[in-house]
Amino acid sequence: MSAALPDPVAAPNIRPVPTLKARAEFRRVDRGAKWVTPGFILRAIPNQTTRVGYTVSKKVGNAVVRNRVKRRLRALVADAAKDAMLFDADLVLIGRRPAFDRPFAALTKDFREGLSKVERRLGKARP
Repeated sequence: MSAALPDPVAAPNIRPVPTLKARAEFRRVDRGAKWVTPGFILRAIPNQTTRVGYTVSKKVGNAVVRNRVKRRLRALVADAAKDAMLFDADLVLIGRRPAFDRPFAALTKDFREGLSKVERRLGKARP
């Protein structure tokens, strides 16, 4: 019986953010606030907990491009969760083509700005 090795990629003491799975959950978020950046579109609606959905259409590119964009969006959310930037809402990140090669620092800046704008629009401003 061997012990399970820890995942070297996973950050210690950080739980992954739950994700949206069903189409109905994504559609519900369409009624909420929206913020558009060059790399992605951020949509949000208040909820009891934080959940995130990711979507990248075929217009963005082939499977390699779409998967890289989704990985970069997931990394944005992981950084925000690590820094306690997320608020209680269902969030949907819709990837756009520039997210493929846009500098990660610029994506991070856009995401933080988008979170604060969407949070304010939803009336959940932090003290």
